[in-house]
This record gives sequence, C-alpha cells and structure tokens, in this order.
Amino acid sequence: MPIKNNFNEIFARLKSIFQPYAKKMDPASDTESYYLLNTRYIMKNKQPLCFGGVRRGKNYVSFYLMSVYACPELLQSMSPELKKRMQGKSCFNFKEVDENLFKELATLTKAGAAKFNDEKFIEDLRMAQNRQ
Repeated sequence: MPIKNNFNEIFARLKSIFQPYAKKMDPASDTESYYLLNTRYIMKNKQPLCFGGVRRGKNYVSFYLMSVYACPELLQSMSPELKKRMQGKSCFNFKEVDENLFKELATLTKAGAAKFNDEKFIEDLRMAQNRQ
C-alpha cells in the first residue's frame, strides 16, 4: 500500500513564500503542480527575468529561487540543513513540511527580491548582457 504524501500542502506552503512579491511581478504559470513568477525586467533575449517558482514532482516538491544563482553571496549565511536540500545552484527539494527551513527560504526570498529590485543590480545585469 503506497504511503500518502503531503506534497499538496508542501506545494501550497512553498508557493505562499512568493505571494508577497506577486503584485510587483508576473505569474507565468499558476497550476496545481507548477507556479512560476517572473520579474518585469525584460532581458536581451526578449524574455522576462525569472524570479522563482515551485514544482510538484513525483518524488519531491522543488522550490526554485533564481536570485541565489545570480547572486551567490545570498547563500553565505545559509544553514547546513537548507544546504542539504539544495540541488544545483538554485533549487531546493522537499518531501515534508519543515517550518524552520520554510522560514529560512522566506528570508532568502525576501533578500533575493530586494536584489532583483535593486537598480544597481539591474544595471549591472544590463551591462553584462550587452557584453555578450
């Protein structure tokens, strides 16, 4: 008999971390299993800069935060527990609700939103794109 997982609750909780930023950004996808939030900054490739998202998979729920990829210094104070959940440079996987880690992700997301709204960061990004 399969073990019933609580991925729907995990998905909803992780998605709620993005809610404070949804008014100043644009949801590109909002389904029962995939939520994607883009900034309003349009990159050189004519696509919006992705802020992050949540994806419900078969084995875990993934939380993506692109600002930690673009600004790895945001990860300097990350706890070892959250680091264990990290896959790649901007993805965190969860199989259960973890209040402490979700709170830490909310803090990291807030710092990432501040970075992606920083005029100097956006100007540096624009300059880097122009060099390519």
